[in-house]
Amino acid sequence: MSGIGHNNGPAFDRGVRFRTVAWSKARKGLLGETLPIEVIRMRVRRAAELGLPYRSYASIRASTGRDVLGFLFSSNALRLIRVGDALPARYSDTLAQIKATRIAAVHRPLKPETIAALAGIDRAGRAPAPLTGWGAQRAALNALFEGTKLPRDSVLLIHDAPFEAEWVAAGKLAGLIPAPVFFTD
Repeated sequence: MSGIGHNNGPAFDRGVRFRTVAWSKARKGLLGETLPIEVIRMRVRRAAELGLPYRSYASIRASTGRDVLGFLFSSNALRLIRVGDALPARYSDTLAQIKATRIAAVHRPLKPETIAALAGIDRAGRAPAPLTGWGAQRAALNALFEGTKLPRDSVLLIHDAPFEAEWVAAGKLAGLIPAPVFFTD
């Protein structure tokens, strides 16, 4: 019972104490979770396989409840802006080391088949056009993922342009990392 004049005093219904204790134990279990050392070591290795810092990997895993199984790179994030641009060597090395599915969202005027031919890209398709509505963004992202069995909330977006950050919500992706952060030495 709450409303005008209610001071949020203690509840007098039955079972309040039990619910309070149960709630505090459950909350403590969530916040104070300690994982076995073998699980932590396994997750540290997985983060290294993905090329992610452990903190980033752990926070993504905690928020989605899934492992990171793929990356969605925008052509801007790969520094492929104009026809004839080459993938920087450092980027190529990073892509080759990632043990996950690599998908490229290619902006015009580049062609997806050209980008797919680059080393380290498993699949490429047309990126959502800049500044389009969510429906168009979602449709373009659906086309990118068509035929894959990747859960969307296990795919991490690597982006460069600010408008690309909207793809996380439109495509229901796991999260995003800016390209300069992901491709650091």
